[in-house]
Amino acid sequence: MRIVCVGGGPAGLYFSLLAKQHDHRHDITVFERSKAGSNFGWGVTIDPGFLGQLYSNDPESAGQVEQAACRWRKQYIHINGEQVTYDGDGDLYNFNRPDLVDILGARAQRLGVRIEYDHEVQSASQLPEADLIVAADGVNSRIRQENPNFGTDVWLSDDKYIWLGTDKVFDTFAYHFIRTDGGWLWASTYGVGSELSTFVVHTSAATWKAMGFDSMPIRDSLSFLSELFQDQLEGHRLMGQVGDEANTRWLSFRNVSNQRWHVGNIVLAGDAAHTTHFSAGEGTRLAIEDSIALAENVRRHDDLEVALKSYERQRRAEMRQTQNEARLSAQWFENLPRYIDLKPRQFGALVHARRSALLPLLPPRLFYHLNRASREIGILRQIRRRIGPLATALHQRRAPVPPPGGHE
Repeated sequence: MRIVCVGGGPAGLYFSLLAKQHDHRHDITVFERSKAGSNFGWGVTIDPGFLGQLYSNDPESAGQVEQAACRWRKQYIHINGEQVTYDGDGDLYNFNRPDLVDILGARAQRLGVRIEYDHEVQSASQLPEADLIVAADGVNSRIRQENPNFGTDVWLSDDKYIWLGTDKVFDTFAYHFIRTDGGWLWASTYGVGSELSTFVVHTSAATWKAMGFDSMPIRDSLSFLSELFQDQLEGHRLMGQVGDEANTRWLSFRNVSNQRWHVGNIVLAGDAAHTTHFSAGEGTRLAIEDSIALAENVRRHDDLEVALKSYERQRRAEMRQTQNEARLSAQWFENLPRYIDLKPRQFGALVHARRSALLPLLPPRLFYHLNRASREIGILRQIRRRIGPLATALHQRRAPVPPPGGHE
């Protein structure tokens, strides 16, 4: 087939390299509006299960990603001068988004995919003739916007955030909650390389306005935030987008959904099809999983319409739980005053439990005690399962041996 991908981010690049792997006869071109090597963004989070998926689909690029990723397990929450530590069940990985895009782009090109950098596509009418057009051009997809048949719905969340970086290297993930006269701000921080970390600042719209960020130039905003988080930064600087400081700005999260993911031979993938609140840390994973499913369905079905319907049905079903959990995570932060007066250890526990559908329905302290009790019971059950056979063996070893005939 002749395939055109609009957007050279993780979704477009991963689909193109997988489709080329599945059938080298495909003629595939990716159009990316940025210049080569000028990709924006800071960090993405990868869990071990997702890394396993990458290895299953393309071991070469997966190995490069794992080798360059920052690995961590413990997570810290800093609030009211105290630190709460959470030790997760397994390692997680942080990776610099521009490096991820570079790895996937180079891998796709080695397989024979053409990438046209510095080539902005305003409309599908600009594209060459193709059997399949993959719109992976992000949350503001122009391919999607010009076609009302997708039935797109976009709404803004009731929050404000700014995605920054710093030259301080954080060796694990942490939340830092800061009280101000205008309300609470918090930053999530994590290393994405040997010299950089992501530093996302998040707050309510009311606090954002009360602090004057609505009328403050970005340069002044960075200086102000550097002062607020001076204990965390320890003299290091905050940075906007590398190479494009002017593109840094406060945002409200854009929630995107579509009634249809394909119209004719045009199909949506990644943020063009759906968005997932950044507090859940799942956006890049879901975008690449779209690519995996789309490439597999195109490989499996000779009829393109059948393939695209199957892809959409599969991904909607697979994403349902993750999307629900992401909405709960976003709502938890939007309702921060409900939890902020808890003791630090209780507050930290509820940060980690924020994806629970039960949490909004119960008083926070009651949920904390129920959650703690259930966890302790679970631990006791694990201990019983582990020591049960050992205790039985020890009991049998110590039991007196009856004399022959069964009589003492």
